[in-house]
Amino acid sequence: MSAPAPAVQRAEAVLDIEGMTCASCVARVEKRLQKLDGVEASVNLATESARVHYPVDLDTEKLVGAVREAGYEASVRRGRTPAAAGDAPGSALRTRLVVSAALALPVVALGMIPALQFPGWQWASLALTLPVVVWGGWPFHRATFANLRHGGVAGGMTMDTLITLGTGAALLWSIWALLFGTAGRIGMRHEGGLFAPVHDPSALVYFEVAAAVTVFLLLGRVVEQRSKRRAGASVRALMELAAKDVELEDGRRVDASALGVGDRFVVRPGEKVATDGVVAEGRASIDESMITGESVPVDAVPGSVVTGGTLAADGRLVVTATSVGADTRLAHLARLVEDAQAGKSRVQRLADRISAVFVPVVIALAVLTLIVWMVLGGFSGAAVAAGFTAAVAVLIIACPCALGLATPIAILVGTGRGAQLGVLITGPEALESAERIDTVVLDKTGTVTAGRMTVVSVAPMGGTDAAEVGRLVGSLEHASEHPTARALTALAATHEPVDDFAGLAGHGVTGTVDARRVFAGRPAFAADQLGAALPAEVGAAVAEAESAGATAVVAGWDGQVRAVIAVADAVRPDAAETVAELRDLGLDVVLLTGDNEGAARAAARAAGIRTVISGVLPEGKVAEIARLQASGRRVAMVGDGVNDAAALATADLGIAMGGGTDAAMHASDIALAGQGLAPVATAISLSRRTMRVIRGNLFWAFAYNVAALPLAALGLLNPMIAGAAMGFSSVFVVLNSLRLRGAR
Repeated sequence: MSAPAPAVQRAEAVLDIEGMTCASCVARVEKRLQKLDGVEASVNLATESARVHYPVDLDTEKLVGAVREAGYEASVRRGRTPAAAGDAPGSALRTRLVVSAALALPVVALGMIPALQFPGWQWASLALTLPVVVWGGWPFHRATFANLRHGGVAGGMTMDTLITLGTGAALLWSIWALLFGTAGRIGMRHEGGLFAPVHDPSALVYFEVAAAVTVFLLLGRVVEQRSKRRAGASVRALMELAAKDVELEDGRRVDASALGVGDRFVVRPGEKVATDGVVAEGRASIDESMITGESVPVDAVPGSVVTGGTLAADGRLVVTATSVGADTRLAHLARLVEDAQAGKSRVQRLADRISAVFVPVVIALAVLTLIVWMVLGGFSGAAVAAGFTAAVAVLIIACPCALGLATPIAILVGTGRGAQLGVLITGPEALESAERIDTVVLDKTGTVTAGRMTVVSVAPMGGTDAAEVGRLVGSLEHASEHPTARALTALAATHEPVDDFAGLAGHGVTGTVDARRVFAGRPAFAADQLGAALPAEVGAAVAEAESAGATAVVAGWDGQVRAVIAVADAVRPDAAETVAELRDLGLDVVLLTGDNEGAARAAARAAGIRTVISGVLPEGKVAEIARLQASGRRVAMVGDGVNDAAALATADLGIAMGGGTDAAMHASDIALAGQGLAPVATAISLSRRTMRVIRGNLFWAFAYNVAALPLAALGLLNPMIAGAAMGFSSVFVVLNSLRLRGAR
């Protein structure tokens, strides 16, 4: 019996790839990489990267070579996170757009408005159009040649192919008409009836078509490029949350990257915990909201586990490092976000899908037109010339002028209207995703709630009035930096001086205010101050506050409990109305939070949410989103914190709340301005309406081509009618898109 073959050791690498423009590029790169023995690859167009698993004995240069064979440039990423995204590619593309638009504007005006045409205007149009089509449109032509070279004739047909085909045919025909036809003659005008045959096609030039199509499609590519640049930013934003330097126990201050496992470092009030570790000495309140979503800080005492990047609200700690660098929880969270973005399936552009069929049909029709004209004309010189003219007319008519407008104009109008309504949409992928959503998952802290502690009730006791409680407790807490203290400080209109202030980190504070010894803190702390168990009345008030999901603060002076104050993260005023609007849109609403069950249920009741999932950490949020997706749901995740970033990236649609963390903003597809929850419903309804307009635009753009192609093939297309039809098609697309300006 032979021994089993030893398992092949595998490694992982991330390749940064340049030059991908569409979903067919992604498929081509994956196919090339996976031709290598033992290689598995997942390519992401949004982040322009590939995550590759390969045998350890395979040279990574072979991976790079495989990508180059597919027609793209690649490099192996050093480190776990993408390098800071430079703006060079985006700036170059914007420069092409601005220069091309400036040159194309007079070309379009001359071609469309006869009153502006002066002697020799055709030659001026040629001079202006050449740099627009050749230099401005080079990104499309380069992609066309790469697709055809590496994907073959059948696999290389994309929107880029249609652009090159149409603009190239329009430009080359126009140059021929100028140099060898009659188009260069001053004052040349073609005459004919509505559907009269074109008696002298060599008098026609199509410079405005070639220039306008190039500019509008460059505009769409700039919008797309802006969306792509956001993808890697979420990972970088997460890593920037880590402390930059740290104080060691011996007093030296070093770069945080120099920490090793077992090193002991100091965390002072207001400082970030440098890396994951265990508290060796001291006591402090740690704000872990970036991980748990809990707005109430947790107590850190000797033996407590702390997470790198969290913030010490008060107290001083000495921490022993247990994980550093790529092994920390923050780094793991960054990898979750990156993996989620890499795995998120981006829908291929509708225009690309149509082009894959439309381009071969147009080419076949042009060739067929030439053959039919030659056969019917007995292969005479006149028949060949007429057939060639009709074939070129087919290619020119197929030039996607209205198609070039269809998506970018609708996106610009829709996103512009969204910005006015407090909804910032990243691009077409976000619109496509938002349209298909059927489930909205809401984070609690900072999303359904305001994200900050406020006093929700004051229960005075022992004959004390609420005003007196507010004056003394608010003044006392004014001397503390604890998040709960900031909420209590608001109880006092003016703050009196505090003497002999003292605090026990995470438990409570004491001090002398107006000659009274005042204390405020947790129930156990209050009992210690009294030196006896709390009265039953106090215990009942504490239980009532905690059952409602609030934190109970017991306050008193002169040896007696004077009040139980309930502090909580209050539900946003517009939460219930927004949840109702989402249901009206046919969406299921789920509350997903790392907070405790009581606080989660209380917030859900106030907002009218029936389904609650509580007590989940960032990894758990990702798992819950994936579970919903596995059940067939299309999920939108709405959040604001670092702990939401991975879930935002995993969801079909990520929506970041206004005022949220950079990590959440960059991981999302849609960002909301302002502090309200209402724009969530606006974002989804506006996205649905924008996609309907885009589909309508694409339909009419292609409908024009389908109707005009047979006329061009038969030689019956009057140039005046062709120009008017093309102009009407474009104007219709613009007017249809402008309807979005009235969206509410």
